[in-house]
Amino acid sequence: MTVSARRAAVLGKPIAHSLSPVIHNAGYAAAGLTDWSYTAIECAEAELPDRLAACGPEWAGFSVTMPLKEAALAVAGAASPVAVAVGAANTLVRRADGWYADNTDVPGMVEVLRAARVASAPAVTVLGAGGTARAALAGAAELGAATVTVVARRAAAVDELRPVAEALGIGLTVGAWTDAVAHLDADVVISTVPKGVADPLAPQASWRPATVLFDAIYDPWPTPLAESAAAAGCPVLSGLDLLLAQAVGQFEQFTGVTAPVEAMRAALRAAR
Repeated sequence: MTVSARRAAVLGKPIAHSLSPVIHNAGYAAAGLTDWSYTAIECAEAELPDRLAACGPEWAGFSVTMPLKEAALAVAGAASPVAVAVGAANTLVRRADGWYADNTDVPGMVEVLRAARVASAPAVTVLGAGGTARAALAGAAELGAATVTVVARRAAAVDELRPVAEALGIGLTVGAWTDAVAHLDADVVISTVPKGVADPLAPQASWRPATVLFDAIYDPWPTPLAESAAAAGCPVLSGLDLLLAQAVGQFEQFTGVTAPVEAMRAALRAAR
């Protein structure tokens, strides 16, 4: 391996299911970056500092997924304002002075919602309170939400989001998970919970056709929640939409090259 050969990867645990290598490698091929490669590496939270310390000069950056988004911010030497505000990073970029943390989930979410003609969203409900929920709060703030309702299984997890909401300048209302279906009538509902968790809500949901559901899962797809929203006439956005949008931002930071978005999109669709 020479320095001219560049590497990037996605880190997380579990990680075998990730489609990030498909997207990024398709981008490299379309952009003519023949010396670039992108892989998936299983990495637990405790292993992250040593993993980064062991990287040679060929490593340009890492995509970061669960459960590493908060840890990635902690180990970075510097971070973007949005990553600091939400307290989580999904991107680590190698710079001359060390690792730089960013969060491309936030602009990715906003881009996907705006592409679905969501110009503003005064009322937003977020299901879940993990790393992706932090990005959802920032996305909601950018779309004009004054208050976001967070519905989660653990009250302690919601409490950890309060400083995030304060940093973003938005209010945070808490909804009990046992009463989650009562909060599905927002302008936008963003589900950030792991697969299977929101499935029991689907038979009980009473959707407004004007509500946009953004379900951050992409495997399996469609989820029962997405199917119920679609059946009610709601616009439905998937984790695949977010996966592509956030990957485009990472690609450009890693390589310094404008991302060939359509080639990356086509590869993602073919992989599904």
